[in-house]
Amino acid sequence: MAAPTNPSFDLAHLGHVEMLTDRFEDSLDFFTRVFGLKLSHQDGRSAWLRAWDDYEFHSLKLTRADTTGVGHVAYRAASPEALARRAAAIEASGFKTHGWVDDDPGHGPAFRFEDPFGHVFEIYYETRWWEPQEEAEKAALKNTASAFTGAAPRRIDHLNLLSSDVTEFRRFMETCLGARVTEMIQLDNGRLGGCWFTINNKTYDLACTEEHGGGQFKDMGGRLHHVTYAADQREDILRAADLFLQNGVHIETGPHKHAVQGTFFLYVWEPAGNRVELANAGARLILAPDWQPVVWTQKERLKGQAWGLKTIDTFHTHGTPPVTAQRPVKKEETE
Repeated sequence: MAAPTNPSFDLAHLGHVEMLTDRFEDSLDFFTRVFGLKLSHQDGRSAWLRAWDDYEFHSLKLTRADTTGVGHVAYRAASPEALARRAAAIEASGFKTHGWVDDDPGHGPAFRFEDPFGHVFEIYYETRWWEPQEEAEKAALKNTASAFTGAAPRRIDHLNLLSSDVTEFRRFMETCLGARVTEMIQLDNGRLGGCWFTINNKTYDLACTEEHGGGQFKDMGGRLHHVTYAADQREDILRAADLFLQNGVHIETGPHKHAVQGTFFLYVWEPAGNRVELANAGARLILAPDWQPVVWTQKERLKGQAWGLKTIDTFHTHGTPPVTAQRPVKKEETE
């Protein structure tokens, strides 16, 4: 009998992502008018946004900056006790810590820390539940959070970070977040090309893939590959593709189906260049307490996506913030 692979469950779910933009007004227009997120709050520097069935105050914090990429990644703990356990484990881990912060209108005190590549994480428990401010924001069905418009993603789903050493990032996720790997790519050279992590029964809430765009993490603060919101069904994504086309949004690839994790996907670039995915994972969940990672070989990934679509070069090289000098593209597939 295999041993359990879910070591923690101290964390409940991915809470929100802070995305940086150097075209704040254009990015905000995209995420609200076109993509269909709801504005919960705005000040001179940031906007707090949520999908129509995100129960919290926000799942995306859009922040005005001189660059693009990710500001921080936030997880909600399962309880105050779980938050304390995770904070203690992180402090003892040897990874860089920033300590406690309590300056966000969307949630209470959060413990901040950092992976070896400059991506900042935080964990919090006390949260602010979203409440409709206007009658038009109320959903017709009381068991959904709010009404919807635009491409209408239902909730935040996952994000993908870039790393020069996926094995080391895996150690960070397992040590600091108590995460487990559900799928991974094993390259012929012995390195991990990518890992998909979960802290609950979703198939994944965070992926890390190997950097092929030349990003220097110590100088750039870590690079973002994409942030993903979930749609109810594939037809929502097909309609969204027409909506993006109508509004002049750059469609990078899709609609199509990933081989890894089997999600039906569509990737676009928001006006500042951050990659955003709209995806449908179907009904796939990881319910087995002793789940063993699905391992994909380099040869299998070079076949392309599930139905044969070849992965385009920009999917390997484009990340945010951008780099001015890129080294040659490697041919290993990452997702």
